[in-house]
Amino acid sequence: MEGRKVTIVGAGNVGSTIAFILAMNGVCHEIWLRDNKVEVAKGRALDMSQAAQAARSHAVVKAAVNPEDIAGSDIVVITAGSPRKPGMSRDDLLFINAEIMKNICIDIKKYAPNATIIVVSNPLDAMVYTAVRTTGFDRSRVLGMAGILDAARMASFIQQKLGYGAGQIRASVMGGHGDDMVPLPRYSTVAGVGLFDLLTPEEIDEIVLRTRHGGAEIVELLQTGSAYYAPAKSTATMVESIMRDTRQIHSCAVMLEGEYGYSNIVTGVPIMIGARGAEKVIEVNLNDDEKAAFARSVESVQSLVDKLENANFFEGV
Repeated sequence: MEGRKVTIVGAGNVGSTIAFILAMNGVCHEIWLRDNKVEVAKGRALDMSQAAQAARSHAVVKAAVNPEDIAGSDIVVITAGSPRKPGMSRDDLLFINAEIMKNICIDIKKYAPNATIIVVSNPLDAMVYTAVRTTGFDRSRVLGMAGILDAARMASFIQQKLGYGAGQIRASVMGGHGDDMVPLPRYSTVAGVGLFDLLTPEEIDEIVLRTRHGGAEIVELLQTGSAYYAPAKSTATMVESIMRDTRQIHSCAVMLEGEYGYSNIVTGVPIMIGARGAEKVIEVNLNDDEKAAFARSVESVQSLVDKLENANFFEGV
């Protein structure tokens, strides 16, 4: 599956770090960076191409100057958008980033109609919905990166609390990528040992709360930006799963078509990712509390989608 083309729209911290990870691991031959700051994209592409040579990688990184440069892309990763600032919720970004997303997706539909789209821009679930509505692509080809990142944050907090188990922790998070996300301690383990056998309910509640606010915690600490290392690695994992047809299960945002009792709404659920994108949605058994939390999370995403639909945002696409 190697030797194909990935385009990353948005050459900021997240986009350029994704490109760097892909260039280093050699998962694809061509990596194209597209940004409205063309010279920045050119400079970062040149720097990364040189780094690839230092790493003896076959990857070549280029700058996409014109929209038609995305033609032939197997995957288009979209990180472009206005960043979160301290005190700003993901909801505040809705219409600003939806407009950016719509314009990018119009280009994808025209120049790379066979591409699989991975959305990273916030508010994540509403942006995936925007991409599906704008392109008309099958839901299997429009995915959102969220659950892998949220699970990684949860795993990190579990390790900090335990003081051991690094690399052996498998955390699980569903729902929308926001304050109403649904961390699932019941489906989280350390080397196969259940979380409730290792931590008290109070400690687990603390981890759940910190996971929900994991992104905001980093924004507050950085003061002038948001997280990018973990989001970039999580996105690269999705790209690798598609390029290498790993058929692994990851939690990602996808349009539901009856699963979990919901339709025509995007949220994070476990999916099997392969060469054709989201090849299977996995329905796990949720208890009553988890179902209620998942319903609240879906409702939160629905409120954003309703704002877009009620404003006739997709009229004419």
